[in-house]
Amino acid sequence: LSADRRMREQRLIRAVDALVGTGNLPQAIAFAPEIESFPASPLRDAVLGYLAIQRGRPAEADLLLTQSWSACDPATDPATAALICQRRVLDSLARWHGPDLVQWGSRAVSLVDPSDPSAVESAAIMGLGLAATGKTTEARAAYDHLSATVALGAQSQRFEMARGWLDLALDEPEAARQELESAVPTAFRMGSARISLWAQAWLARTQFALGDWSGAVTTVERAARQLEDVGLDLLRPLVHWTGAQTQALRGNRDAAQHHLRRAAASLHDYPIMFLPSSLARAQCAEVEADYPTVIRALEPLTRLQPREGVDEPGFWHWPDVYANALVMVGRVDDADTFLIPHEERAAARQHRSAQARLGYARGRILGARGDIDAARAVFEQALQHLDTLPLPYDRARVNFAYGQTLRRAGKRREADAVIQAAREGYSALGATSYVLRCDREIKAGGLNLERSRVSLADLTPQEQAVTELVAGGASNKEAAGELFLSVKTVQYHLTRVYAKLGVRSRSELAAQFRNDG
Repeated sequence: LSADRRMREQRLIRAVDALVGTGNLPQAIAFAPEIESFPASPLRDAVLGYLAIQRGRPAEADLLLTQSWSACDPATDPATAALICQRRVLDSLARWHGPDLVQWGSRAVSLVDPSDPSAVESAAIMGLGLAATGKTTEARAAYDHLSATVALGAQSQRFEMARGWLDLALDEPEAARQELESAVPTAFRMGSARISLWAQAWLARTQFALGDWSGAVTTVERAARQLEDVGLDLLRPLVHWTGAQTQALRGNRDAAQHHLRRAAASLHDYPIMFLPSSLARAQCAEVEADYPTVIRALEPLTRLQPREGVDEPGFWHWPDVYANALVMVGRVDDADTFLIPHEERAAARQHRSAQARLGYARGRILGARGDIDAARAVFEQALQHLDTLPLPYDRARVNFAYGQTLRRAGKRREADAVIQAAREGYSALGATSYVLRCDREIKAGGLNLERSRVSLADLTPQEQAVTELVAGGASNKEAAGELFLSVKTVQYHLTRVYAKLGVRSRSELAAQFRNDG
């Protein structure tokens, strides 16, 4: 419809920019060759750089964005300059470089009106850049300010996604779930499929952390289907990471391997791709007790530059996995040296779950050196850090390492009790792989599993009431209404019942109810 050639080129470039922004990459890619044939300009290069970011091509994106910024004059064309800055913000996020993210975000916000899309998306992500460099108080303050000013619709979707990601990293997974669930839908709010996929990737991690593994698998499967449709390679490893880890823990090796293949990335990719890919490989190998593979998967992370974001507690849970693997292959001194700066940083940040996870590894080190009293104190401290956090997998994991360490030190009676606690936690989660490992540990320690089995008669009166209703087909909400309890309380009782009885689902609970009843 554009008779003027220059106008037509500008409109096509803007149209492709919008397609990338909403996540419609296949159509944007179809137009890319035509745009590449246009004369070089700041806008053209910025849009092509934007497309390269979403396709997970860091070298191409950097070249195009560098050219774009060099050719642009912020004084005469602030709108294009702000747009380039916003693309640099996304590039910095993908490289997980907090200082650059904040620098480019501040430039974008200073160049245009606060309601401009470039300023909105930059402001929404800047808090993550602050947090990635340890400035969590400033990050929280930034999001508190945004929550009072951001508009509904597409703008709020960006804010909710980023704040949910931050909440998860800062040990507030329940708040994170609310924020991320709000950022997933795109209908009726003119939201972006691209932002929705970011939200789904972190929602799956949040559901995993909270113990809602069925929800996490559902989220991953939905996001994976959408990724195939839109071709957003940047987020592929992040989405499939949770799928791989969850299926491995459940004992579904074929499904775990499928997700691992889809999560594959290399050092030449963005860190936001390589980090979750490496973690997926390491965590699946850890389930198999294949510690040399864990080390091979994570050792490259020790050389990534810059280090601030990679080592910042709460975002990427790799130091404890790596240190534990070093201990398990006999490299105890290496594990000790590696762990110290991570422990110091987590303590300085007062990050509870990070301190607990690192305590898990520190306890292993002390146990391997024969200092069982110090190991016991560290493991107990780790459990205290988790005491008020809704992180059941982390709690089971600490108990498992604690019990193994006690048993290897000859403390069989203590070890049996702790391993049994780990088994109950893993059983409630459906972590079949670790339930079997716990059973082997308990058997090696001499505990009679049959003697320790709990029957329905051993449940508390309220647990029995919940069990009867749920086994009869009632939903959690229906059971809550019948018993005048909150749904959350019913879920709490049900989780304990699952752990006590050693069942993993409502159908297994119903079967045992029929047998014991």
